[in-house]
Formats: sequence, C-alpha cells, structure tokens
Amino acid sequence: MDYIHKYYSFFVVTVVFAISMAVLSIIRKILFSLLKRWAKKTHLVIDTLIVESFKNPSFLIIIAIAILISLEYAAVPIKLETIVIKAVNTIVIFAITLGVAGVVSAMLQQYISNANIPLAPTGLSYIIVKGLVILVGVLIILNYLGISIAPILTTLGVGGLAVALALQDTLANLFAGMQILIEGSVRVGDFVKIEEGMEGYVEDITWRTTRIRMLTNNITIIPNSKLAQSLITNFNLPNPHLMIRIPISVSYGSDPQHVEDVLLDEAKKAIDNVPQLLAEPEPMVRFMPGFGDSSLDFTLIVYVREYNDQFLVQSYLRKQIFKRFKQENIEIPFPQRVVHISKE
Repeated sequence: MDYIHKYYSFFVVTVVFAISMAVLSIIRKILFSLLKRWAKKTHLVIDTLIVESFKNPSFLIIIAIAILISLEYAAVPIKLETIVIKAVNTIVIFAITLGVAGVVSAMLQQYISNANIPLAPTGLSYIIVKGLVILVGVLIILNYLGISIAPILTTLGVGGLAVALALQDTLANLFAGMQILIEGSVRVGDFVKIEEGMEGYVEDITWRTTRIRMLTNNITIIPNSKLAQSLITNFNLPNPHLMIRIPISVSYGSDPQHVEDVLLDEAKKAIDNVPQLLAEPEPMVRFMPGFGDSSLDFTLIVYVREYNDQFLVQSYLRKQIFKRFKQENIEIPFPQRVVHISKE
C-alpha cells in the first residue's frame, strides 16, 4: 500500500505541475501580449525594452510558481520543503537578474545608437555589461543561500594564477580588446590599414578578436593582442574625409597655366555630379612634380567623403579630364621610340 500511495502522490504532483505550467504559460502569453500593446501606446522606449528583456526570463518564474503549486500536493519533509523553497527563490532571483541584464544591455545599445557611438551590438562592451549584472545577481544568490563569498574568493585567488597561465593568450586578447575600446583609436565602422598590408572596415571588436571586412568583402579575423601591437592607420580619424592626389601629365608644348585652369574647372564641375566629391576643402592643382623626362607633370588634389569613395571619384575625373583635353587640344604624352636604320 505504501508503494501505491507513493506512486499516486508522484502522479498527482506531476499532473498538478503539468497543468500549472500549461495554465501559467497561457497567462504569460496573454500578459506579455497586453504589455506589448501597452508599451506601444506609451511611446516610451524604456517600456518596450523592459517587456522584451523580461519575456524569456519570465519562463523561469513560471517554472518556479508551478513548483510551489505542486509542492502543496506533495507530502515531503519540512527540511526538503525548505530546500525546494530556497531553490525556487533562487530561480526567481536568477530570472530577475537575466531580465535586468537584458534591460541594461538594451538601454546601452539604445544610447549608443542615439549618440552615434561606433560600437557593435555583439561587441565586447555588451558582454562586459551583461557579465557585471549577472555577477551581481550570482553574489545576491550566494548571500541568500548563506554561502560565504570569502572562501570562494580565496580559492579563486589561489587558482587564479594557474588559470592565468593556462589562458595567457586568451586573457591577453581580452585585455587588449578592452584597451582598444577604452582608447577609442580603433572603432567599429572605421576604415583601417594595418602594417602587414591588410585594410578594411572594422566590423566588430569581440572579447578575443577583431573582425575586419576587406574591400573584397571578405572578413579577416585578427587577435586583439596582435592588433594592439600593430602600427595602424585609421582613415576615419580625426574625420573620414580623405585627400586624394591624381597625377596628370601633358606634353611640353602645353601652357601650364591653361592646363591648371582646365583641371580646376573640371574638378569644380564634378562636385555637382558626384556626391562623394567634397566642395570643401576646395580642389587644388599644383605644377608638381613639375618637369618630367618627356612631360609636364601636374597633381590634382581633391577631397572625398571617405576612403572607399576615392575609386569612383578618380574614375569619373579621369574620364572628364580626358574628354576636356581633347576639346582643348592638350596633348597627353606617351612613350615613343625613334629607330635609326643605317644604310651600311
């Protein structure tokens, strides 16, 4: 009879738990549907962030409530009941911690987006923020369970040296990534050129690596420690505007002043047709390098919005200059070789 009673009690508890989960899941779905509508009506970003952040952790709270309801139908000793209640409270605290971590992370993302700060949503800064919030939650749980933190910290201190030696490269990349973010010399979205010859846009700075999207649309992954030790040219600092020099050669029979006027005129006309070409600073023409072996060499100096715009601008200007030189009868020299044939 005892076995039958135990199996019957277990069956009852299981059924109560399943029914509780089903009912609470329906209530949860309806509640969050209403909360989403309410958040949209308030037109406040913080309301939407809170609802979205607590949606997934709320499932843990449902489990905790279902366990408490099932506990009312379970014949368990007082000590075991106390342990179960502590476990339930622990689940609730952890769920709230996850929700708060989600809210803080989402608020940080919203702030960075509004302030136009170049950080990726999957980057190191978000991992650090979430990690700190979860760490505080874990400390609260340990304090609630009556577990002293001091012995844990002592154990971590003793084992920290061994862990640091084992994860030397990983920790070096982590701290290098934090240094890059804090220093701000390399930011997500910047176009950079590294001393090894690699160049491209910074896609993300994670806890271990930095991802750079090359102009060929491939991703190059560089360890943060290596990036921190490299010589880097950042084409977005202090601003993304880039000065480009276009060398142009004409024959010695050309008038230098006329050539300069033609080049400057075409550069100014191109400003209205090519959005990537900047009007300020104004285009310039310089008679340099000057006297070549078989040509007069000029340099047209213009400014573009960012690094990648230079290719389109140079192509457009070269075509327009070539057409204008034909109209103005300005000759573009090309290599020639004179061969003398002896009659002997």
